Amino acid sequence: MKFDFLSESDQAYFIHKASTLVEALPFIRQHSGDIIVIKYGGHAMGDKKLSDSFAKDIGLLKEVGIMPVIVHGGGPQIGERLKNKNISSKFIDGLRVTDKETIKVVEEVLSKDINSEIVKSISSAGVKAVGISGNINNLIEATKLKIELKDNDSNIEKIVDIGFVGEPIKLKKNIILDHIQKGHIPVIAPLGIDVNNFSYNINADTAAGFIAGELEASKLLLLTDVAGILDSKKNLISSLSLKEAKNIIKENFVSGGMKPKIQTCINAMEKGVNKSTILDGRIPHSVILELFTEHGIGTQLISN
Repeated sequence: MKFDFLSESDQAYFIHKASTLVEALPFIRQHSGDIIVIKYGGHAMGDKKLSDSFAKDIGLLKEVGIMPVIVHGGGPQIGERLKNKNISSKFIDGLRVTDKETIKVVEEVLSKDINSEIVKSISSAGVKAVGISGNINNLIEATKLKIELKDNDSNIEKIVDIGFVGEPIKLKKNIILDHIQKGHIPVIAPLGIDVNNFSYNINADTAAGFIAGELEASKLLLLTDVAGILDSKKNLISSLSLKEAKNIIKENFVSGGMKPKIQTCINAMEKGVNKSTILDGRIPHSVILELFTEHGIGTQLISN
């Protein structure tokens, strides 16, 4: 009779695998039955290996009893489509100026192309994903976003019209909850509609935070292209209380797109979300590392 023995390196590999599963178990139990809203975008969505990794992560969450809700972005893809159609892109305060021609492209890219791709990818991981567009069936009611800019010469603030860019004000959450109860994973395109049936482009972070707050989700995850919130010396801040988050958002070293992300987390947590995390979506299996390991990754904001 012949016996096969594992090499020392193989043994070490499998021991590490077993240790990882043992470490994850209490966190799996902790999150089981929770609704977790995940904003998915940036480099993680554009890279094939990372998108496959993300789909497997979402499939695993569903299998262990977590109820994920995905809200996706699509800025680079929209920009590329507009470029191909010879439509110029202009941004004010990081928001795309969206005229009638542009909003048609935005709807096409978000609700048809990207949404379908994500649904297909997650479904290939063995779970049922359902695509939903925020401007269909009045899922997300929106109003035109007002941008106030200060004139450098006169120091007078004025409201700038950036077109069909919206701010969410109402959610038909039963549509999402019905899908969750049926065992589906909702994948939501961040579009809204107003009382006059005009569609609006909504920032994906803003949409995710709003949906998390309305659902009173256990947790909000914002996948980004940075490690998380950095301090004045560019070191990662691992955790902040809600009070600390409100203070740090005023600091000059927090700049660019990070301030609105922090504000999104604050708004969601003030509506009942327990925890929010801003994390690096460029890391493979970042969602699993955040939820199922002791220290997680990124910057976690915790309710006071």
